[in-house]
Amino acid sequence: MTRTLIAPAAADRRHRSVLADRNFRLLYTADAAGRLGAQVSFLAIPVLAQTVLNAGAAEIGVLSALGTMAFLVIGLPAGTWVDRMPKRTVLLAANLSRVALVASLPVAWACGVLTLAQLYAVVFLIGVATVFFDIAHLSYVPSLVGADRLVAANSSLTGLNQVADVSGRGIGGLVVQLLGPAAAVVVDALGFLWSAWSIARIRANEPSPHRTARPRLWRETAAGLRFVIGHRVLRALAVKGAVTNLGIQLCQVSFVVLCTQQLRLSAGVLGLVLSAGGIGGFLGALFAPVAGRRLGHGRALWLVGVLTGPFALLTPFMARGPLLWVAAAGWMLTIVQTGLANVLAVSTRQAVTPPAMLGRMNATYRFLLTGALSVGALLAGLIGAWLGPRAAICTGAVLIATSWLVIFCSPLRYVRHLHELND
Repeated sequence: MTRTLIAPAAADRRHRSVLADRNFRLLYTADAAGRLGAQVSFLAIPVLAQTVLNAGAAEIGVLSALGTMAFLVIGLPAGTWVDRMPKRTVLLAANLSRVALVASLPVAWACGVLTLAQLYAVVFLIGVATVFFDIAHLSYVPSLVGADRLVAANSSLTGLNQVADVSGRGIGGLVVQLLGPAAAVVVDALGFLWSAWSIARIRANEPSPHRTARPRLWRETAAGLRFVIGHRVLRALAVKGAVTNLGIQLCQVSFVVLCTQQLRLSAGVLGLVLSAGGIGGFLGALFAPVAGRRLGHGRALWLVGVLTGPFALLTPFMARGPLLWVAAAGWMLTIVQTGLANVLAVSTRQAVTPPAMLGRMNATYRFLLTGALSVGALLAGLIGAWLGPRAAICTGAVLIATSWLVIFCSPLRYVRHLHELND
């Protein structure tokens, strides 16, 4: 069946850079602001919990899990709601909600009333707003750029996300070290505010929201879940993404505990270590369009994993001195495959999904992939408390190093071009 996506640009603009389009450029700017702030808080909030509230490995694991738990609680029905609403409206409401929630933390800290319970509640509610933002964002891109520019648009957005990983966590480490974690959280609130302002300026027509005569939430939600599970390509991408996310979260949460509690490294050094993954992801996103053309769209997804995955096995050897930077370099090379997959896999998903199903498809993926992050964070806390953070890192590294096998054993193994999936 041929899938039709609405292209907003005229034919003579089809081959121009997606950033030449004002509406996409505003979405790109909104992403830049929101992602930068969020990556600062990725480091600042756990450090705030550790230094101000004396949280241990188990509490940090719970805190990290709550950030993504909302995708398990409301992730699936959120896709149905997004399919029924204008995507731009959802994006605005989600960002303004996150501004208010994040701003409550430095205010409570300044008043001396900050508690771990408030941190838990705020992180979870921010996750709820992020559920709607992420699903609406992924469903909004095809209507802004058209089917023929999906890979280019996703490459730009994924590259931006990885740059935010690098700069956000690096800057966050310095802000935490110089001004304290509460000041770093303020940057997050300002980032979400800037993001909301950019989205408010977008002027683009989008497809009318999906509506039925008698809307039945769970029936429509179940249809989206069945669509993903029943589609051989989408199912393989979901399993691959879940395994990779589980491994990455096991490692990242344990990096924080290992570096701050056992190795006694500064927040600035921790930020640099975490930023290494962002560099690798950026390189993967940058390389993704070329890899898709040269290696074939499907082949690139597993072959790059074969080449980069084993470097994850260097991370459990992290220690003070040269081994710290050897492990960081291994992490950078490992995350190359994630940056590439975030472009090629997302483009594949968008290309094979009808417009009316985009919200539910993306919600199903967010439920599965972000749910894997929640499980990974909890496992990191449990394994870290019982066996130590190195054991958790080792478990995650093995999962990442072998995740390419899912694509290798799927119909995507020999796919060269996206249009072959619809033939």
